Amino acid sequence: MKTHNNHSSTDLRLTFNEDEANYDKWRPSYVPELFDEIIKYSDLDKSKRALEIGIGTGLATLPILQTNCKLTAIELGDRLAEYSKRKFAAYNNFEVINTAFEDFHADNNSFDLIYSATAFHWIPEEVGYAKVFKLLKSGGVLALFWNHPSVYHTNYSLHLEIQKIYKKLKPFDKEPVEFESSNCKKIIDVINKYGFKNCHSKLFYNTRTFTADSYIALLNTYSDHIALSIDIKTKLENGVADAINRFGGTLQIYDTMDLYLAQKP
Repeated sequence: MKTHNNHSSTDLRLTFNEDEANYDKWRPSYVPELFDEIIKYSDLDKSKRALEIGIGTGLATLPILQTNCKLTAIELGDRLAEYSKRKFAAYNNFEVINTAFEDFHADNNSFDLIYSATAFHWIPEEVGYAKVFKLLKSGGVLALFWNHPSVYHTNYSLHLEIQKIYKKLKPFDKEPVEFESSNCKKIIDVINKYGFKNCHSKLFYNTRTFTADSYIALLNTYSDHIALSIDIKTKLENGVADAINRFGGTLQIYDTMDLYLAQKP
């Protein structure tokens, strides 16, 4: 798509590396119940070793660190890796490695938990799942989860107004697709295909409220939005901000978080 001028030949994962403070401020964390599920399922404690794939700014890191397990985190972006290193400097059970998961080296059968928060889709399926399977100990746990934000559920009139702006500007090759719970089975089927057992999913929900300015700041944490040309990006942001202000000044986002847990036999 021609609007992706500055990043057309660049790995879009690296766009998150451009403004780590904004990402950390506006991207959502995940509800405590989701982490409780992971920790209970994997029986995490100080004797266990965990690996986080794609730590970003550590929005899914603290609850795992607080189990006192030994946590190694992988992050492709050098600035993001350094940011998370500083953020969790007080924890001596933590290290972050600036590399892609595809290039990460560790002994097979060495981790009790491997998890990834809204990041695992960046890794080719046949590479990611096969490598995780090798790195996990027998009985070790894979935990994958994503957050799917939606405006549709909370303010339909504003949702339609914002959709008009997107349809007029056509900033992306494909229109965003609303999350459907039926997608969970597809991901479970993929996980099972790579030899895992006891795979299941669970959904969690949350609601966030934004002003026009804070919602635009949030948009600037999304890789496809960051990659837009300045002209399209400005028109899109101005149009969305105007719509929010005309419809009361706030916008609610309804988050659906889908968690997948599985074990290596």
